[in-house]
Amino acid sequence: MRFTREEIAAARRTVYAAMPPTPQYAWPLLAGRLGCTVWAKHENHTPAGAFKLRGGLTYFETLAREEPEVRHVISATRGNHGQSVGFAARRHGLMATIVVPHGNSVEKNAAMRALGVTLVEYGDEFQTASEHAARLAERDGLHRVPSFHRELVRGVATAYVEFFEALADAPPEVLFVPIGLGSGFAAAAAARAHCGVRTRLVGVVSAHATAYLDSFRAGSVREAPVSTRLADGMACRTPVPEALKVIRREADEVVAVSDEEVAAAMRALFTDTHNVAEGAGAAALAAATQQRARWRGKTIGIALTGGNVDAAMFAGVLSGA
Repeated sequence: MRFTREEIAAARRTVYAAMPPTPQYAWPLLAGRLGCTVWAKHENHTPAGAFKLRGGLTYFETLAREEPEVRHVISATRGNHGQSVGFAARRHGLMATIVVPHGNSVEKNAAMRALGVTLVEYGDEFQTASEHAARLAERDGLHRVPSFHRELVRGVATAYVEFFEALADAPPEVLFVPIGLGSGFAAAAAARAHCGVRTRLVGVVSAHATAYLDSFRAGSVREAPVSTRLADGMACRTPVPEALKVIRREADEVVAVSDEEVAAAMRALFTDTHNVAEGAGAAALAAATQQRARWRGKTIGIALTGGNVDAAMFAGVLSGA
């Protein structure tokens, strides 16, 4: 998935009309912990607390221009994509319905409602919620916002263009990127091509939701059960074929991290940087920690993709519960 220079420039104008660029910092305590220079891209600093916001902004800007008759949209989410849809829909004066599975993050649900979203709870995992959203879209004639789309990737790519431009004099040797449904990884690959750097890309999945890892190895779509309790942003059962194609072409490798490794990374990020990371947001550090012997003495990057974790869960993680 490639974008012209004007497409990236236009995406930056759209994104920066709603938010400033997010920072990337090389934290000394993380360097000491891993034995290498660690640059963290802080997408937990967006107005919605996660990288997804960027894609929603570009998707809805294009939607308003190309389909101005659309007045009501629907989508499914575990939280961050839904906040992105709600935020961008409100900027364009559109109604938004979001379907989430039962047992979804209480605080992500509250954040979506605060953005004016009509929240529908259905099913026990993302895939069933997504299928229900498709039925409602068909029944009620609503525009369905997908979880993976070229316009979403174009917006998210602005994050990684910022990252690579900021480190243009000494690009990291590798960047670890969590994989949910794939827009973040595809965006990192597009930004790498745009900036002309050779940084390796390592995709990170949950060891309790291995659909993309299994599919990456098999060369075709493979479903896998979801049992992660912590990394809801990576709780994918069925890969998106287009996203898988990008990952298979652009990833140096795909690795899996357990909930225990993710919890340790969440604690490390709080201790070493005093940033709050949700499970998926800490997955990149978990993977870098898993591979720290390989990258000792090098310069690496991690994508801290979001910080939207419920207070009770985060308290449990910090206490080691």
